[in-house]
Amino acid sequence: MRAWQVEELGNPINVLKINDLPEPGELGEGQARVSIQSVGISFPDVLQCRGEYQIKPSLPWIPGGESAGIVTEIAPDVVNVSIGDRVMMLGGGLVETVNVAASGLWKIPDNFAYEKAAAVPVNYGTTWFALHERASLQAGETLLITGASGGTGSAAIQLGKAAGATIIAVAGGEDKVAQALLLGADHVIDHQSTPDWVEKVREFSNGGVDVAYDPVGGETTHQVRRCMAWDGRLLIIGFVAGIPDLPANHMLLKNYSVVGVHWGASLMRNPESLHHQMVSVLELSETGVVDPLIFPPYEFAEGGTAIQSLADRKTWGKVIVRVG
Repeated sequence: MRAWQVEELGNPINVLKINDLPEPGELGEGQARVSIQSVGISFPDVLQCRGEYQIKPSLPWIPGGESAGIVTEIAPDVVNVSIGDRVMMLGGGLVETVNVAASGLWKIPDNFAYEKAAAVPVNYGTTWFALHERASLQAGETLLITGASGGTGSAAIQLGKAAGATIIAVAGGEDKVAQALLLGADHVIDHQSTPDWVEKVREFSNGGVDVAYDPVGGETTHQVRRCMAWDGRLLIIGFVAGIPDLPANHMLLKNYSVVGVHWGASLMRNPESLHHQMVSVLELSETGVVDPLIFPPYEFAEGGTAIQSLADRKTWGKVIVRVG
């Protein structure tokens, strides 16, 4: 079978290669075999290719932290999935076939495309945890989202709307603004035409936002903090633009909280939370509320290009690679 692998660290396009690997061995207890159909690519895949992520991969390493596919075989003791089921999972990756713990598989609706299912676990899991478990977002509150046309940002628009929040989105360029509006944002600001957008946010939010969802970092976070309302919660999702140095006196004077969102570590402490998050999101997908924004999918032969394009910020929405 084929797989994309990193054998030495560096820029994705330079270090990713397609290799032929042996088929998975016999199933162990509680395992299922899945034929991968689509894989979701996230920014940590870029960082791990370069060796810049907080968790260094063991080489050779297969990128792609979330997948969707078809169950082709199950161990005798598996009861939660059957052969032929359409499923999504954390893990899998840019490889044609995997053996995985069946307990980590979730059946997906018949009308939910594999490409969209592969966009759910990381972005929507992170966002559900951020909005509901870290920020306790309430109906009627105002939610500011930066990087709103990206994978996590687009998930935040949909889950924020489902929670009853008013959404103020920040995106760059006419196309990305249009995408944020289609996703359901109430107000969208183009940071390319309005680089100092703080006053616009204050205008739309009557003085400040209750919750801010910031996957961008860098100088953007400093603009976000100036938008916070009294008792607001600023969610730190990631640092695509760098790690900001935040002034503690500003948090004190405006009485807002800066809240870290480390979803992956939270699952290590509370593994049962993942099942609740995935079931909740899949229920919303059946009603059409969750409908991931997908960049035109890459084919398997373009796997290295897909990850490099994400690294170069040439994409929007969720980057997907078709495998099957």
